[in-house]
Amino acid sequence: MSSSFHWFLPTSGDGREVFGALQSSGVLGTASAHRAPDLEYLTLVAKTAEKLGFESVLTPTGTWCLDAWVTTAALIQETSRLKFLVAFRPGLITPTLAAQQAATFAELSGGRLALNIVTGGDREEQERFGDHLGKEERYARTAEFLQIVRGAWSGTPYDFVGEYLDVTGATVARPPSPAPAVFFGGASEAAREVAAAHVDTYLTWTEPPEKVAALIDDVRARAARHGRTLSFGIRAHVITRDTREEAWAEARKLVDRMDRNVIALARERLLQSESEGQRRQLALNADLANLEVYPGLWAGYGLVRPGAGTAFVGSHAEVADLIGQYRALGVDHFILSGQPHIEEAYWFAEGVAPLVRAAEARAPQVI
Repeated sequence: MSSSFHWFLPTSGDGREVFGALQSSGVLGTASAHRAPDLEYLTLVAKTAEKLGFESVLTPTGTWCLDAWVTTAALIQETSRLKFLVAFRPGLITPTLAAQQAATFAELSGGRLALNIVTGGDREEQERFGDHLGKEERYARTAEFLQIVRGAWSGTPYDFVGEYLDVTGATVARPPSPAPAVFFGGASEAAREVAAAHVDTYLTWTEPPEKVAALIDDVRARAARHGRTLSFGIRAHVITRDTREEAWAEARKLVDRMDRNVIALARERLLQSESEGQRRQLALNADLANLEVYPGLWAGYGLVRPGAGTAFVGSHAEVADLIGQYRALGVDHFILSGQPHIEEAYWFAEGVAPLVRAAEARAPQVI
């Protein structure tokens, strides 16, 4: 099976700095201006991803970015093949409404939809949206939510009575066929169990291969106990250039231009997260002087950015080799980003992707 490469839609804004790294809008005299996430710019990113052959674009969810449903719906007619991996939080709308929204999007886009379920690990943000459940309860509700969504897509009115959700006759007028793929991430015990029982692809933020292998092995074993098999994906940034020296010079430039006060404030804020995955990302960048946590894996993004904090860094051949290492663990989906998102997409698609495809073509076929 060949790798699936996905890109990222920067609905919080874009630029040549790690987003949020500077207290000001940029450094005068340098190419570092903030790129606002207006429809014209996001259209350019989406069209670039489509032109370069990426399968989909992940569209994030949260207070500080544009709404993922509205944004991606606006981009349907601007693209023809690109899929949209829409992130949303299951506790903020009813599952039947979510099933209807997804079915409508799938129909209007010609099936170009996948879902990224985000249970949420930031209590402050959850409460901002009126969600006051604790972490374990949120995951239990997510499991119920996914059962109802799939039931509503089944074509037969679906009844469900759970601890958190209760519906009678959940259905949609035109069930999507095939149903949109469901992606989901989370490193906690509760998250792994939800993934094993209910989703199609388990996602993890990128860590050194042995740590990713442990997560994959655990979720795969849990899924087997449910009589299920999953695919696996990782979320990472990428800095790739013709030479190793050029790539690492770019990484050093990014971290050198980060405001140290912003780094301190971001770390203080992120340490309050309930997310196990966030804690694991923070552990990778605790030593500012040693951010290469595995050959070619750089933890600099996580100094100021919540969520995915690591990047593949190196020459095109080195990044392709690193992708091969994760492929060997069972990772099929690579959800990538790089700043700026248009320029870095070209570096990856022209430099790395052909090497990965060539290696896959040479690999023995399993029959």
